[in-house]
Amino acid sequence: MAVTTGGEGLLAAAAFLAGELGLPLLDPNGPGLPVAPELLLRLTPERLELDWFDEGRREGAVFVDFTAKGLLFRLRQEGWRREPVARAVGMRHGIRPRVLDATAGLGRDAVVLARLGCRVHMLERSPVVAALLADGLRRGLAAGGEIAATVGRLGLTPGDASRFMTHTDFLPTEVVYLDPMYPEPERKRSALAGKEMRTLRLLVGDDADADAILARAMTWATERVVVKRPRKAPPLGGRRPDHTIPGGNTRFDVYRTTPFPVGLPPTVVEPER
Repeated sequence: MAVTTGGEGLLAAAAFLAGELGLPLLDPNGPGLPVAPELLLRLTPERLELDWFDEGRREGAVFVDFTAKGLLFRLRQEGWRREPVARAVGMRHGIRPRVLDATAGLGRDAVVLARLGCRVHMLERSPVVAALLADGLRRGLAAGGEIAATVGRLGLTPGDASRFMTHTDFLPTEVVYLDPMYPEPERKRSALAGKEMRTLRLLVGDDADADAILARAMTWATERVVVKRPRKAPPLGGRRPDHTIPGGNTRFDVYRTTPFPVGLPPTVVEPER
């Protein structure tokens, strides 16, 4: 993997980024590298993007986009009731819990929750993915208006979730949200999402310690932990959730960290709508 640039006057910034990430710099006008990289982190005038080359063929760019007009329009029209992730974290009239997104990835669920009014702090252990998130936040804030207001409810800390929830001065949040990288057979994706997942998997691999992160999250969250899973996959670590909210090809397993009110059964599965 290497860092390169796709625009005039950006070589110095690309060199700085390469130094921060401990990656080699590929000068597009230079002699090249001894071995062609499979992944290229490319700094362009518009954004930071990650390119994957499969046998020399570019598979397309992966980047973070918090400015997608379609997302904002959909959320404005449908609101939180139609978003399973919003119901999973406990959103309801007048209640917008604080969320720690412990496995942020490209931040898509985080921005949905932020758009609906939650304050979400994202954790991302991959320095490269964290750099993509930071670039998305920068561009979102620069967009102004409704987008900047949404992005302003997002925070980011690069680093390991278990360590963060053990050695940090941050106050615990009501909700910890986990969307671990699933083993390949567990998830089916569209062509676009498949490209992004394949690229991220090549970069970071599976989250082999997801069970341990869940255990740590149960000691951190003051109300609940939410785990996003493929619809037919077993619960993470074999740990039975208190209730489950379906969401298309995925589901949201909810683990309460506070006692249930008297009379509420310990397992409630919402029906498909």
